Amino acid sequence: MAATTYSLPPLPYPYDALEPSISKQIMELHHTKHHQTYITNLNKALEVSANALAQGNLQDSAAQLSAIRFNGGGHINHSLFWENLAPSSSPDSKPDAAPKLINAITSTWGSLEKFKEVFGTALLGIQGSGWGWLVKEAVTGQLRIITLANQEAVVVGDTPLFGVDMWEHAYYLQYLNGKAAYVENIWKIVNWKTAEARYAGSRNDAFRTLKAHM
Repeated sequence: MAATTYSLPPLPYPYDALEPSISKQIMELHHTKHHQTYITNLNKALEVSANALAQGNLQDSAAQLSAIRFNGGGHINHSLFWENLAPSSSPDSKPDAAPKLINAITSTWGSLEKFKEVFGTALLGIQGSGWGWLVKEAVTGQLRIITLANQEAVVVGDTPLFGVDMWEHAYYLQYLNGKAAYVENIWKIVNWKTAEARYAGSRNDAFRTLKAHM
C-alpha cells in the first residue's frame, strides 16, 4: 500500500502582506524552508513506515511513529497558522468579522482585552518552543486556551480556532528576544473571519487544507 504524501499549501496572501507585524523575510523562510522541511520529513517517515508494514516489519514501522508525530504536527500546526492570519488592512483581521466568537470570548473571559491578556501570558509562559491555541472543546463547546510543546498538535477532539507559533524561527529575525512585542503585534493580523468559521463549523472543516494538499 502506497503511503499518503503531503505537499506545501500556498499562503493565502503574499509574503509581505503581514508586515510590519511579521516581515517578508520571516514569512518566506518560515513557509518555504521550515514548513517544507516538516512536510519532506513527514513524507519520508510515512513512506518508510508503509514499506516496513508491507514487508511485515511492524517493529520498523513503529520506529517511525516519533518522526510522524513530530513532523506531522509541524505540518498540521503551520497549515492552520497560515490560514488564521490576515493582513492588518483586511476586514478579516477585525474582531467585527467574528461576532459569535467574540461573544463567546466575552462570556468566558469578560472582555476581548482580558482574553488577549490571558492568552498572551500563556504564550509567554511557554518554555522552549511550542504553540498556543484557542480551542473549542469537543464535548462542551466551551472555549479554552491551551499550550503545546514543540510540534504537538490539537489532534484529540478539540477544534483549533487560532494558534500562535512560539518557535524562535517565527519571530527571532525581526524581534530578537522580544517575544512580548511579537505577541502584542500578532493581534493586529489575526484572521477573525477564519476563526469565526472554525468556531461555527465542524472540527473536520478546520483541517480541510490538509486534505486539499494530499
